[in-house]
Amino acid sequence: MEYRKAGESGVFLPEVSLGLWHNFGDVDNFDEARRMIITAFDKGVCHFDLANNYGPAPGSAETNFGKILKSDLAAHRDEMFISSKAGHDMWPGVYGDGSSRKNLIASCNASLRRTGLEYFDVFYSHRYDGVTPVEETMQALIDIVRQGKALYVGISKYPPREQQRCYDILRQAGVPCLLSQYRASIFDTHAIDNNFGPAAANGSGIVCFSPLAQGLLTDKYLHGIPEGSRAARATGYLKSSEVTPERIEAARRLGEIAARLGMTLAQMAIAWLLADKRVTSVIIGASSVKQLEANLDAIGHDAFTPEDLHAIAEAAMVPGVKY
Repeated sequence: MEYRKAGESGVFLPEVSLGLWHNFGDVDNFDEARRMIITAFDKGVCHFDLANNYGPAPGSAETNFGKILKSDLAAHRDEMFISSKAGHDMWPGVYGDGSSRKNLIASCNASLRRTGLEYFDVFYSHRYDGVTPVEETMQALIDIVRQGKALYVGISKYPPREQQRCYDILRQAGVPCLLSQYRASIFDTHAIDNNFGPAAANGSGIVCFSPLAQGLLTDKYLHGIPEGSRAARATGYLKSSEVTPERIEAARRLGEIAARLGMTLAQMAIAWLLADKRVTSVIIGASSVKQLEANLDAIGHDAFTPEDLHAIAEAAMVPGVKY
């Protein structure tokens, strides 16, 4: 495993981290989840990314991670970097959603109980909700650190203007933003174009999620929607309407480039993000140990030529999609 420095801090994260957004909830195979977490740690993946609403059911990924941590990895807590977040819909009522102080602090407390942890290494505001003043949300994060419930704070999916305001408030309070987490992939470069620059300029590390575009940047959907895939599941975040013929054709073109470079499409998609040296870590999901190990093989393959990058950009273009 290779490790990268998180912005201007002294924290290093693995180039590839394991996210528990999918496949670690109550509806999933617990034994396989356990094997994936242990395998990841054994291979040097020390960063595990959670959120209060990961499951399904919401909260169950944190609960299951806590069980695995207690039974198998408790002696290694200080070797691990564990993150969680709050801001999306979690429980009924007006206080179970959004970025208010009420929601963030209550969510952090509940997440600590579910995982059995004394503190998170980093706790994120999961989103800008468009309602709560940024000052209120950032003060909640500052207080979470000062109360010893997290060592660092981060933000996720904030628009550029609000993103900069977060950095300013946190810096002035002496609790700088350690990590900025955004969705990014060969098929989705919006954050690369709009959010990576402000993060790097303010000394924040950058963590990317959904590097495989929910599976579109793999060979899984090249022949339709397979049974059991994310697009086929009622609880999945990838909708079948997103698996268009145009996307499939773009994935085929990208797969040809990957094969020429000696990689799978998934490995190339991860390596493509790591080629941007502003990126601290790329979060991958996995549904099996085999898939996890295959995606970890992307490490060390991020030396693309300008010609390679141009070919990838051209192959990724989908008619009718705004970039």
